[in-house]
Amino acid sequence: MFDFLEGYDLLGAFWVTVQLTLLSAAGSLVWGTLLAAMRVGPVPLMRGFGTAYVNVVRNVPLTVIILFTSLGLNQTLQITLGADNFETINFRLAVLGLIAYTSAFVCEAIRSGINTVPVGQAEAARAIGLSFIQVLTLIVLPQAFRSVVGPLANVLIALTKNTTVAAAIGVAEAALLMKKMIENEAQLLLISAVFAFGFLCLTLPTGLILGWVGKKVAVKR
Repeated sequence: MFDFLEGYDLLGAFWVTVQLTLLSAAGSLVWGTLLAAMRVGPVPLMRGFGTAYVNVVRNVPLTVIILFTSLGLNQTLQITLGADNFETINFRLAVLGLIAYTSAFVCEAIRSGINTVPVGQAEAARAIGLSFIQVLTLIVLPQAFRSVVGPLANVLIALTKNTTVAAAIGVAEAALLMKKMIENEAQLLLISAVFAFGFLCLTLPTGLILGWVGKKVAVKR
C-alpha cells in the first residue's frame, strides 16, 4: 500500500523541517525578546523601531520575506551567511527569514506577558536603585515568560507549519518532497495523508507538552 514511499528520504525531509523549526524558534525567541524589551523601554527611538518592525513584518506575507532572503540578500547582495554551497545557503537564508517573521509574533506574546506583571513590582525595583535592564531581566521577564508559555506554544506550532514556505527557495524539507512525490506518483490522497500525519506528529505533542508546562509554571495571582 505504501510502496510509493520507496526511493524517497521521508525521514530526512522531516529532519530538515525539525532543524528549521528548532533553529528558527531559538533565534525568534532571542530576537523577539529584544523587540519586546524595546517596545516597553524608556527610549522613544527604540520603542518606535520595535513598534514599526512588528507592525510591518506581521503584515508582510512570509513567502515574500523568504523570497527576499534568496533574491535580495543572496542573488543581489551576494550574502551567503558563511556557506559555500547552494543547499546550505538556502537553508540558512530560510532560517533567517523565519526568524525575522516569527520574532514579531514572539514579541507580542512576550509583551502581553509583561503587561500581566503588576506595575508596583517594577516601581519597587526602581525604588531600590535597579536599572531598567535589571528590572526587566530580574523581575519582569521571568514572570512574563511563565505566563506566556501557552501563547509561545501556539507560535511554535505555527512556525513548524510555516517551514513549508522554505520550499519556495529550494530547501529540501517535507513540503518540497511532497511536491516531488505528487508530481511523480499517482497517489495524491495517500501522499497527503502521510505528510499530514507527519506534521501532526510534530505539532500535537508540542502543544500538549507545552500546554502542560504552561499550567505548571503559571504565576498564581
